[in-house]
Amino acid sequence: MSLLEELSDAELVERVCQSDLSALGGLFDRHYAQVYRTALAVTQDSAVAEDIAQDCFLKLYRYADSIDTTLPLAPWLYRVTVNLSYTWISRQKKRRVSLETMVDYLMSPMWLSPDQVAERQEVQDQVRRAIQELNFNQQIVVVLHYMSGLSLEEIADILKCPVGTVKSRLYYARENLRHKLNSVNWVHEVAHGFV
Repeated sequence: MSLLEELSDAELVERVCQSDLSALGGLFDRHYAQVYRTALAVTQDSAVAEDIAQDCFLKLYRYADSIDTTLPLAPWLYRVTVNLSYTWISRQKKRRVSLETMVDYLMSPMWLSPDQVAERQEVQDQVRRAIQELNFNQQIVVVLHYMSGLSLEEIADILKCPVGTVKSRLYYARENLRHKLNSVNWVHEVAHGFV
């Protein structure tokens, strides 16, 4: 195990404050995958997700001295990733974001026969279309809660809003999906209790 791997995020951030690029590299290695996956789930564009991930770590370098090292670093990184993703979507004038990666994550590999595989693909397509119709605020809580596995409190911290707002957005996202998917003939467990 290298010295960088032994250091905590807080210790690495403190080294970044002293312009230690190897410490920034250590944080990049440690957190890049989750930052990239979150950006990809929101933007559905791998090149854009790569750019957002790089921008996120550039912001980490630039603003390292303002990061509270008594708090976990991951929520700060999620917040920056969400903000950069939202800025990109706004610039593209897109309000409906495809969350294909998240849908694939939510869907269970339950069926094996060719007919069942075809039915599963149809269900996935319907869920994907329904999620695309959610507004951005509902989509982002769905991504952070279901794909990234974050708690409501963690999401509230990332989005800088009350936990009640996160609960409300998640509730309305579920209700909207339930309404949109009401006519779908499928096994209830297919989305892990999502609808």
